[in-house]
Amino acid sequence: MTMTGATQGPLAGRHAVVTGGSRGIGLAIAQALADAGASVTLMARDAARLDSAAAELRAIATARRVLAVTVDVADEASVNAAFVVARDANGAIDILVNNAGVAESAPFAKTSVEQFERLIDINLKGVWLCTQAFAAGLPKETAADAPWRHVVNVASTAALKGYAYVAAYCAAKHGVLGLTRALALEWARRRVTVNAVCPGYTDTDIVAAAVANITAKTGRDADAARMELARSNPQAQLVTPEQVANAVRWLVSPGAESINGQAISVSGGEI
Repeated sequence: MTMTGATQGPLAGRHAVVTGGSRGIGLAIAQALADAGASVTLMARDAARLDSAAAELRAIATARRVLAVTVDVADEASVNAAFVVARDANGAIDILVNNAGVAESAPFAKTSVEQFERLIDINLKGVWLCTQAFAAGLPKETAADAPWRHVVNVASTAALKGYAYVAAYCAAKHGVLGLTRALALEWARRRVTVNAVCPGYTDTDIVAAAVANITAKTGRDADAARMELARSNPQAQLVTPEQVANAVRWLVSPGAESINGQAISVSGGEI
């Protein structure tokens, strides 16, 4: 798991954990942080996809160590065990990116309790559990010259506004933003920043699933369905995972320590 390439960069010597790191936005974030010199622990549920992502990340010469750890973010025991493995392999965790999430749509009246609980468990409870596991490694007393640590929660524009037919998803993401703002205040004097990035429709597997759902229900072709989703963006395009990753990289880099408790919209001006 140890890499032999250069270790220079603004995040050299730092250890970042990225949940949902096997694809899409999570993998793009992991790549951006590794490129900046950080050691990266990727966490996700799908072991095969996770191993493939880790192999891809190890090809980046500036990353020092890349670790792949399977985890169910909605399960406390699984999360705690994964964070122990991460610390044992790569040392204290300096950066946590809570990216793991799932999106499902249904009219409110047809959203089952089971579906609601699944979306809350993964999108909100998962952020809670992973952040508690991160907090377990924080020093009880913080020296004035201690290195800064950072938590970035990948929320959504659905944390900032409502969308029809995704009430449970909106509720979960609004919860993530509330948690972000509360912890930002609680940890403000512990040299820990807590922020959220809120992407609009992003070109990922989640959007691909939404496109498939639109085509199945309306008969429109895939290109028309993608255009419908992109229409909410004033720039008339889908956000790219790399654009979200660039925002995360900025938030955890030296010089951004006063950015705290913020919800950074990455949506072309939608919010």
